[in-house]
Amino acid sequence: MNKTLFAQDALLPTGWAKNVLLQWNAQGQLTQVQTNSTPDSTAQKAIGPIIPGTPNLHSHAFQRAFGGLTEYRGQSLDGGQDSFWSWRTLMYRFAQRITPAQLEAIATWLYIEMLEAGYTSVCEFHYVHHDQSGQPYADDATLAQCLLRAAQKTGMGLTLLPVLYQTSGFGATPPSEGQRRFIRSTDNMLRLLERLKPLCEAQGARLGLAPHSLRAVPPDGLRDALAGLNTIDATAPVHIHIAEQTGEVDACVAWSGQRPVEWLLNHAEVNARWCLVHATHMNEAEYQRAAQSGAVAGICPSTEANLGDGIFDMPRWLSNGGAWGVGSDSHATVNAAEELMLLEYGQRLHLRQRNVLATPQQSQVATAMTLQVLQGGAQAAGRTIAGLTVGQQADFVALDAQHIALAGLSAPEMLSAHVFASHRTSALDGVWVAGQQQVQAGRHALHDEAAQAFVQARRRLLVE
Repeated sequence: MNKTLFAQDALLPTGWAKNVLLQWNAQGQLTQVQTNSTPDSTAQKAIGPIIPGTPNLHSHAFQRAFGGLTEYRGQSLDGGQDSFWSWRTLMYRFAQRITPAQLEAIATWLYIEMLEAGYTSVCEFHYVHHDQSGQPYADDATLAQCLLRAAQKTGMGLTLLPVLYQTSGFGATPPSEGQRRFIRSTDNMLRLLERLKPLCEAQGARLGLAPHSLRAVPPDGLRDALAGLNTIDATAPVHIHIAEQTGEVDACVAWSGQRPVEWLLNHAEVNARWCLVHATHMNEAEYQRAAQSGAVAGICPSTEANLGDGIFDMPRWLSNGGAWGVGSDSHATVNAAEELMLLEYGQRLHLRQRNVLATPQQSQVATAMTLQVLQGGAQAAGRTIAGLTVGQQADFVALDAQHIALAGLSAPEMLSAHVFASHRTSALDGVWVAGQQQVQAGRHALHDEAAQAFVQARRRLLVE
């Protein structure tokens, strides 16, 4: 395996650098990042600028199979207008049908899509645990292992986040029939984590925990699960859906007298291990306290737009020193650059300004966002994937300098064109994960095989 790559331009944590030689060891860890270098004859040469791979910090893999199938006006639960809540009812129906083989086929294709779109790792928020009747499989880790195999086959870096789901609403409302495949007791979840820990370690994946949301995990369940997780791994990532919908905020206030993020900060030790997924609806005090806790805000622009969630106030978050990353969530879009574009455009529409997420250090918006999304995503994943520097994993993407949208531009301009002026996957040439090239000339080696298996799995799900 070639363990060196030379690029005329590369985006390092400090910014763009010229004539960069990357070297990595057999474990896929960068051992040298040399600027202003001269390549020898053994070094592979990138055909365009090298940028770090994007961590995808929020994924529900099975939902990729019904992308585009909820885009019609249906009977709603809230006054005749379609919303997150009516979409969720349709999602539950789909979740009840999926088999282990179908989940693995869907996840395998999804991870190939992600790799071909510039993601090099994913945080899988995994909550379909049991069989179609709601009973545990003979091997309770059956569906989790489907995701592990999908990541291993495709070369995708993985943080596996089994989801703790116990109730259907605040105040410990009993779960609904549509949630029967999700439900676990706290003790049962901790046994699952102990079962999965060696499996994750064996393939270099990271294991964490995802209390689904405050409405789905009562206070005692949250407290006991976090205590048990600390016994298993005191550094493990913790991800939670929170304040995604105004209806959730209103219900939390009615239950506790506090808003969701406020309640969480008052009742849990929220710190840099945590990823607050969505966190769309916060007040000034919540923005300040949550950002200063060190937690990462997990923004999912394409899904939040698709579901009508609202727009995260990124300038306010950043003014309080907050870290952030992006996820593709329900996979309405599977494209790292497009999530960045949608995030910036959402801020522009909200504020009626341009180039909102540029920084004093990086006037080019795409460069500034790429560096920020990398740091937050690596933190949320709990893995050494924080960019092109010694000691981090060799996860990176090569742009095609000859692509019509990029040709003749400087490296920062090429990245801007990739994010804002191309088809966003078309300008990607190669993708490496842990030093192994998984995508060449824009395609993964398993592309055709996995695509066919995905289509077959979806067809069976739609007719059952």
